Amino acid sequence: MEGGWRQGESDARVRHDALGPHYPLIRHPGPDAVFAVRGGLRITAEQFLRDVAALGPKLPPRQYVLNLCADRYRFAVGLAAALSRRQVTLLPPNDAALTIAALAADYPDLYCLTDAAASPAVSVPTTLYPAKLDSGAEPMLPSLSGAQPAVLLFTSGSTGRPKATPKSWGTLARSALAAGARLGAAALAGATVVGTVPHQHSYGLESTLLLALQHALVLQAERPFYPGDVAAALESSPRGRILVTTPIHISALLAESGTLPKVDLVISATAPLAHAIAVQAEARFAAPLLEIYGCSEAGQIATRRTAQESLWHCLEGISLHQDDQGTWAEGEPIETATLLHDVIELDGPTRFRLHGRTADLVNIAGKRSSLAHLDRQLTAIAGVLDGAFLMPEAEGEGVTRLMAFVVAPGVAPEVILAALRERVDPAFLPRPLVLVDALPRNSLGKLPREALLRLAARNGSA
Repeated sequence: MEGGWRQGESDARVRHDALGPHYPLIRHPGPDAVFAVRGGLRITAEQFLRDVAALGPKLPPRQYVLNLCADRYRFAVGLAAALSRRQVTLLPPNDAALTIAALAADYPDLYCLTDAAASPAVSVPTTLYPAKLDSGAEPMLPSLSGAQPAVLLFTSGSTGRPKATPKSWGTLARSALAAGARLGAAALAGATVVGTVPHQHSYGLESTLLLALQHALVLQAERPFYPGDVAAALESSPRGRILVTTPIHISALLAESGTLPKVDLVISATAPLAHAIAVQAEARFAAPLLEIYGCSEAGQIATRRTAQESLWHCLEGISLHQDDQGTWAEGEPIETATLLHDVIELDGPTRFRLHGRTADLVNIAGKRSSLAHLDRQLTAIAGVLDGAFLMPEAEGEGVTRLMAFVVAPGVAPEVILAALRERVDPAFLPRPLVLVDALPRNSLGKLPREALLRLAARNGSA
């Protein structure tokens, strides 16, 4: 790692040497620029680099680190310190004991970095983030080799066993630069990023942390979750404000009465966002809303302004092509050409329509649809707060019927079914339709199939 920071200047250049390009860790305009806000207190870029320099030597000499810091600022310091030690950060889909135990078995040279009072409930060497770091550590603005291994991102497991995808520092930096260019980050330099999503997952890592690092944005350390907390976090931040969130959080915020804080940009991902919800969100937040399409394997691929268009537009440097296997994404912001697990209709190499997950396609009585499309029709019904279709496991040679789970307080199942008949073919009407208090969504708002199957079993339907 090499670096240096001339007083009052940002060294945002991409350097080249015999090993290829080097990308700066952060691109803030100088040491006094605000890097993060934590507990209402501002943390400068210089202080962040001091903390990175102080934490690095305290990390154990191991190859892999599981960074479980819940505080987004501490996570950022831990990630940067691990990079300074040439350690690879593992980012699993969750921090459940079984998940960590599996990682420890697959990566024996692993330790855990956490800011929690309790260590993980498995036997993994653990380092507690210090309550106080040496404030006298010499700050340095690092420039890291683009080829340096940075993270191992694991898929959510919503369509099977989580899969590890390696990402180099160059891939992460190029992806963040391409995304920021599309999102108009240059005009929002110094804006505060408020994220409702966990930073240990691909979307949260890219759209909160890396976006802030590579575009001189201000990172909010806390992760608000409930609508009141999100609104308070936005209200306490000066303009500009960027909200990084999910469709389920957007719907919850829109359900709140009263005026929502004005923001400058809303970013949404992890699940399809209905056009009507996007239109309402833009009006309530008085800001454009951009959806990001991507996956853990390829990272960020495309965006669209959902309130105004149905086509997705690839980020600069990314293109798509199709063959007998499906649709492939490739380009500089992607580590390697990646097969996408979605049904995509191309409109040239950089524009497309998205029709849902390949695994979501259903065929009943010779008629085809996708679970994502059916979910959208279900949740568009008045009074339905959340809902999801499920294709149960096939048994014998009988006709398989779809089932659906619906969160709709005060609405009778027959009313929902009557509304569905106007929206979908009768072959796709769910039998049964089960009313529940809540769906088992994970921290990203996703619904893993296994969780829905467990819900079906508890309701005597699987």
